[in-house]
Amino acid sequence: MSPGIVPPHVRRNAAIAFLAIVFGSTLWLLSPFFAALAWAGILAYVTWPLYVRLERRLAGREALAAFLMSVGVTVTLLAPLAWVTLSVAGDVASASAVIRQIAENGMPPLPPAVHDWPTAGWLVAQYMQIQADPAWLQARIEAAGLTDPENWKSVIGGLGRNLAKFGLAVFALFFLYRHGAHLLAQFGRILAHWLGKAARGYLDSVGITVRAVVFGIVLTALIQGILTGLGYWVAGVPAPALWGAVTALVSLIPFVGPVVWIGLSLVLLAQGETSAAIGLILWGALVVSWVDNLIRPLAISGPTRIPFLLVFLAVLGGLNSFGLIGMFLGPVLLAVSLAIWREWLEHAGDATGTKIATSAGSWLGGDS
Repeated sequence: MSPGIVPPHVRRNAAIAFLAIVFGSTLWLLSPFFAALAWAGILAYVTWPLYVRLERRLAGREALAAFLMSVGVTVTLLAPLAWVTLSVAGDVASASAVIRQIAENGMPPLPPAVHDWPTAGWLVAQYMQIQADPAWLQARIEAAGLTDPENWKSVIGGLGRNLAKFGLAVFALFFLYRHGAHLLAQFGRILAHWLGKAARGYLDSVGITVRAVVFGIVLTALIQGILTGLGYWVAGVPAPALWGAVTALVSLIPFVGPVVWIGLSLVLLAQGETSAAIGLILWGALVVSWVDNLIRPLAISGPTRIPFLLVFLAVLGGLNSFGLIGMFLGPVLLAVSLAIWREWLEHAGDATGTKIATSAGSWLGGDS
């Protein structure tokens, strides 16, 4: 080997190391903005048909169409969000005053109607045990930080950071409208180079899943929050906007929303508001539950051809692993995995399948 010639494997390893350093550093540089960019991508994909229609109306003026769509999405999201935030802020102030009063004076006595409930003895005994030890209750409330002003400051700080991320997402949304089709085409070419014709199917699975999750989980949770908030207001539940927002948040996890309105119905029943409690129970069971039990599974399982149980587990796993954005990442990863699995099944030959079945039967103790 001549002294000036670099062996091919050394050159290849050096190129791989160089690319790993460059792309790794780029990903690390952009990592603080991944969540905002992901939200921008989700918003752009879901609203893309509206953008295309608007662009045609404006005779192909992409910049104007992208600007108007970005403003429209911002107003659509911020207007109800601002109203809910202001309503919840007032309700949180009232709720914190009640919690502070409980911490200082202990639990109030149970309404007499509770003692007449069938099998209420255990519940009454547990309540009276907590009521008899106000120091323990105050310690639990302080441990949870419900009366600490610093915790509310951190909540406000977190809200400010989320608003900044939202602003970045909207800023990125404008450029995704303008250049999203080109970026997706480039990404598709790269995937096709590495994965072949199957790349198109994987991209389709991602798109269908994102749309299904948006309409099947996010919108249904918002609808449940609005419906239950209306029910809380009619039933006379204190802080209906706060409890409606709580219901919408927990309804992101399928079948968990009823825990909130059933619990509040029991509180109304304990306070002697029997008509309001029964009305809230009927409203939740006959109206709100239809959204969770019927619309959500149809909206998710139908387009994605994924069993709803798997989507449910993917949502939970995504939330646990990646936070709120994991609500989308979990089902998307599941959809791509199932697309790969189905492609393998389609390309598996009959002879291979027969051979595997014969081997499995022999392993299980069948005839060889």
